[in-house]
Amino acid sequence: MQSQKRIDFIDLKAQQAFLPNLMERIQRVLSHGQYILGPEVTELEAKLAAYVGVNHAITCSSGTDALLMPLLAYGVGPGDAIFTTPFTFIATAEVIQLLRATPVFVDIDPRTFNLDPEALEEAVAGLAKNPRTASLKPKGIIPVDLFGQPADYDKISAIARRYGLFVLEDAAQSFGATYKGKRAGSLAEVAATSFFPAKPLGGYGDGGAIFTDNDDLAGTMRSIRVHGQGTHKYDHVCLGINGRLDTLQAAILLAKLEVFDGEIVARQEVAARYGAALSKVVQVPYVASECTSVWAQYSVLSDRKSELRKKLQEAGIPTAVYYPLPLHLQGAFAHLGYRTGDFPVSEHAATLIFSLPMHPYLTEDDQRHITNFFLNNR
Repeated sequence: MQSQKRIDFIDLKAQQAFLPNLMERIQRVLSHGQYILGPEVTELEAKLAAYVGVNHAITCSSGTDALLMPLLAYGVGPGDAIFTTPFTFIATAEVIQLLRATPVFVDIDPRTFNLDPEALEEAVAGLAKNPRTASLKPKGIIPVDLFGQPADYDKISAIARRYGLFVLEDAAQSFGATYKGKRAGSLAEVAATSFFPAKPLGGYGDGGAIFTDNDDLAGTMRSIRVHGQGTHKYDHVCLGINGRLDTLQAAILLAKLEVFDGEIVARQEVAARYGAALSKVVQVPYVASECTSVWAQYSVLSDRKSELRKKLQEAGIPTAVYYPLPLHLQGAFAHLGYRTGDFPVSEHAATLIFSLPMHPYLTEDDQRHITNFFLNNR
């Protein structure tokens, strides 16, 4: 490898695929000067909605705000229980707690690392029986499409219907993936994604989007995005946030969206090469038959994790760990009373998992260097 690459950023050569279009779009924004909610934002929202296959795409300032805004629209607050996974980035549970609701963690499937529907059913049914949660009202579910693969939404949605809960799809890592032929972002009444630079469709800064077919919900979230704005700038019909996407980021994402399908194909090829080379050396990712993954990360499991990561670093091959400590064991959620052993699948995965370089511009030569390392260090 010519130089060490960070696992969470694509190679700069990626810009060559769309640089002329990118510069033209940026120059257009500089010319008209509408840096907040300019015409590029409207264009991007239309194209994102069409791509996902929903009626509304509401862009916003980050993937975290894309999770927060639907919760605000649903009126989530104190006394509400929102079920989610402990094996994810903190933003998923953070937005629940910011609204003074309670995240109720549910363990994951050991193959997909996504929310386990059977464990979810037990958690929802047992909420009132647990003294720690008996006072809470079950309100919603936030499944996370981890590493680029959608969760099992048919089973999760069936549970939600039985108990009268909403489902908010956390598609921060799965934009471009599919579940039973439907694109991520269209798998629940409302979905959130992120355009953080490391994501499959990444901008050059923070950004996010929310997807829904519900007209009323979309209208409420558009208001929340601009301080709860009503008919004009100084009319506020509800409490909201400053959650707008910058026009420059919209221009960048429009340019990147034009090459996105080709990048997804390239990601599939990179993942296939990894799987063919490493399946007998480490535990490689599992993709359910009804899903496609967009491979936001390529995460493997090994009981030699520490040894392999150290040797990989010495060989100039970067790795990362997503996620080293499940959320139920982190200080921000200590008041919830969870203990080691409460979610054994999540805890076991955290001890074994690490991620290899994954982006659509990873060359076969660089990837061969990575896989040969494993074959030579069995």
